[in-house]
Amino acid sequence: MKTRLLFQEDSYMVEFSATVARVEGGYVFLDATAFHPTPYGGLDTDTGYLEVGGYRVKVLRAEVIGDEVAHLVEDPSPFRVGVGVRGFIDWDRRYRMMKLHTAAHVIAAILYSKHGALITGGHITPEYSRDDFDIDVSDWKRAFEEAVEEANRILGTCRNVKVYWLQRDEALRIAGLVKLADKIPPGVDRLRIVEIEGVDIQADGGPHVRNTCEVGRVTLLKIENRGKRKKRIYYTLGEPSSQVKV
Repeated sequence: MKTRLLFQEDSYMVEFSATVARVEGGYVFLDATAFHPTPYGGLDTDTGYLEVGGYRVKVLRAEVIGDEVAHLVEDPSPFRVGVGVRGFIDWDRRYRMMKLHTAAHVIAAILYSKHGALITGGHITPEYSRDDFDIDVSDWKRAFEEAVEEANRILGTCRNVKVYWLQRDEALRIAGLVKLADKIPPGVDRLRIVEIEGVDIQADGGPHVRNTCEVGRVTLLKIENRGKRKKRIYYTLGEPSSQVKV
């Protein structure tokens, strides 16, 4: 059974109801979930807990398995097929990743428009974001520094972030929609679109904030040369803590 991804419908959903589809080992499969799973969309997993039959059970990790989301729980014994559960998301963790995700789109849009850079990989944790780019410019370090400076200026202009769905053919007619080096798989008929007004429009499946002013500022942590055209950037929200390790 394909899991309904509630975080795609409402990124701010912190509580939800669902039904247990099956239990395998320590994993609980639900018919719907607001838990964002890894490695979906480059974001780290959500954590939180599920309530079932008077028990509150920690969700340690959510993972994508085929068309389903598997929830690794601390104790699977209270769960039975067909039983209703309530899910609760660790909001502080999720919200930091949402902010970094929206910032990542702004930075990618700047590097794409100025240098034709494409995203080749990345990962967002609550502590920092790591993005890899295919970029061909001599002073690539300065290009990244300028992109972060420009991103902070744009984030401060309070642009609305809109999420909607388009048919594949209609969506792919939009210039610059796909900024990933690996293109969208041919089997996807409808695309979820994330549009930062006046800045970026991109096919994307993960959670975002509603307005760029929610992000605040991002701070560049580190830049790495990973090959002839492959360069990596790390950044975080606000002023970096001494505990942030990249």
